[in-house]
Amino acid sequence: MELPAAFLQAMERLLGPEYPVFLQSYQQPPRRGLRRNPLKCGQPQLEAALPFALEPTAFSPLSYAFAAGEEGVGRLPAHHAGLFYVQEPSACSAVTVLDPQPGEKVLDLCAAPGGKSTQIAGLLAGEGLLWSNEIVKSRAQALLSNVERLGVPNAVVSSCHPQRLCQSLQGFFDKVLVDAPCSGEGMFRRDPAAVAQWSPESPAACAQRQRAILDSAALAVREGGVLVYSTCTFSREENEDNVRWFLSAHPEFALLPIEAGFGRPGVGDLPVRRIYPMDGGEGHFVAKFQRVGENVDKVGPFTAYLSRREEGEFQGLFEELFTCHWPGSAARFGDRVVLLPQGLPELSGLGVLRAGVELCHQKGKRWEPSHAVFQAAHKEDCRQSLELPWDAPELLAFLRGEEIPCEGKGYTAVCAGGVPTGFGKASGGRLKNHYPKGLRLLS
Repeated sequence: MELPAAFLQAMERLLGPEYPVFLQSYQQPPRRGLRRNPLKCGQPQLEAALPFALEPTAFSPLSYAFAAGEEGVGRLPAHHAGLFYVQEPSACSAVTVLDPQPGEKVLDLCAAPGGKSTQIAGLLAGEGLLWSNEIVKSRAQALLSNVERLGVPNAVVSSCHPQRLCQSLQGFFDKVLVDAPCSGEGMFRRDPAAVAQWSPESPAACAQRQRAILDSAALAVREGGVLVYSTCTFSREENEDNVRWFLSAHPEFALLPIEAGFGRPGVGDLPVRRIYPMDGGEGHFVAKFQRVGENVDKVGPFTAYLSRREEGEFQGLFEELFTCHWPGSAARFGDRVVLLPQGLPELSGLGVLRAGVELCHQKGKRWEPSHAVFQAAHKEDCRQSLELPWDAPELLAFLRGEEIPCEGKGYTAVCAGGVPTGFGKASGGRLKNHYPKGLRLLS
């Protein structure tokens, strides 16, 4: 791998005597990893669904490394079912430092493609609220797809400018994550495109953009709340220099020490954390702040719920699909009906793509169940289900969009390892496939 000369010179100045070890790490393959989704499975279930071994990492109890030679991980049925998210191990470090707890309101301000958001969701365990935002609309759609695949029931996904979003939701969140767009130096070993896009001017230009995002993020944190800033780069301009700038520009925040069993201290005397390729990851930086100054939450609640008459209609559909209790909060957005999490703020004007879980969508004059509601369901709550082994030819056929044999009649969850992967409609011994065309396996 040929690295830019200006980058190498900067790293030699930064690392001093450790520079040769850093350079040698680029002769090794990038570390590959995945993160278990606790909303869907425990570790034994995950291991049973995979054809390769997992090695725990220091970055999160949910993070595992696997052999560099494994290919086609994203095509595995367990990936389609949302049991895991493919994620470089050190990328889990920021959320580990954020430490979201069930019941908290958490904002992931720069969330695409969704690795850190879905990690937060797993730790919230379906309680509280996750707001995942991505300013670039196309990337926000990819974010939404991952949030739905992992069965997150309590998320809002939006595509909104950070300044507008944080002004509208001032003081609303217990915790905010800014995993900022950066010069990507920590991606060089695994992504040649990151090397090609880098220039000597990249760190300074990115640092200015990051400061604007941090300015916005500060608005959204409640008094006593936590803000975590992370990058996947090594430059001081984007890391320690931005931390010092933020503390100067925002005296209402204090820098908290990070107690972690990974990485190493930052440059200088700041209690931040750095991760290099020789530390078992690819490259990350994390800093943790707490708002010590006042920030009044004036955010109004969401009120556009279904009327009692409308709710009765869709409750009937829900009870046709599931045996569990009707969640109790739903709304209609155009031709879609969604099941909403509790504690939702006003959504208008914030570029919301989806809130909660899509129950159904309109097709002509009728309402049809949506894939997302089965992705968020548990097998034991499904009124009808078809259980298949992970290596069953019928499961692969289902994921390709084909009809498969199935007894019974009506909407049926297709499960593997006790986990729904999608659904179809059974009739006459066959299951008509409802797996979304854009998600299907290609033969």
